[in-house]
Amino acid sequence: MFKALADPTRRQLLDTLRDRAGQTLTELEQGLGMTRFGVMKHLRVLEDAGLVTTRREGRFKYHYLNAAPIQELADRWIAPYQKPFARFALDLKRSLESPPAMPRKPDFVIETYIRTTQDALWDALINPDMTAQYYYGARLSTDLRPGGPFRYADKDGGLMLDGAVVEVTPKTRIVSTFLPPWAENSKETRVTFEIEPLGEICRFRLTHHCYEDANAGVESGWPGIIAGLKTLLETGKPLNVPGM
Repeated sequence: MFKALADPTRRQLLDTLRDRAGQTLTELEQGLGMTRFGVMKHLRVLEDAGLVTTRREGRFKYHYLNAAPIQELADRWIAPYQKPFARFALDLKRSLESPPAMPRKPDFVIETYIRTTQDALWDALINPDMTAQYYYGARLSTDLRPGGPFRYADKDGGLMLDGAVVEVTPKTRIVSTFLPPWAENSKETRVTFEIEPLGEICRFRLTHHCYEDANAGVESGWPGIIAGLKTLLETGKPLNVPGM
């Protein structure tokens, strides 16, 4: 990952995907001043490092920033020393000085590799005793029946996230609705969890469809949750991140 981030062109590609997710190779070529083959080589390095993930629709291949590895690095080396007020001030400064962001594609995609079994990862997604250790202390309530509940409650039993099961493929895929009751002007969206076993590891992908409609801080919330899930399964201990 450090090798991938060391190159300024690759950092520029990641910045571009952060500003507007889901771009094609043709879109990413613009403004780089290099050949299509050169851009493809840089993207391949970023994909190998897990910093970029892709999704193909028809003849088009869309590229997304995968923030999970960077989040894991930040959680290990930065979060314990982070000054919350200083972080707030820097975020405010960027918000005031930066030009308005370009429109984004409606899906948020994040992917990571976890050294665990398919059964253990599936259990971590649906077992309330497990979700409480990485999902902001929330316990999942679901019967995994299409149309049935898929809700997260806080430690006092209050509803943290409302939702319903849309589709289930045991041990492989869950699609649910997503409606945070605490978020203003939030619209119901959908979230897909996907598990792919790869020998001693599993590839885990989360897709939050039309995530901007949720108005719930998706870009910062999901990376922390997935980092906590990965840490819990690989070490047996919850990830101690302030605020989670």
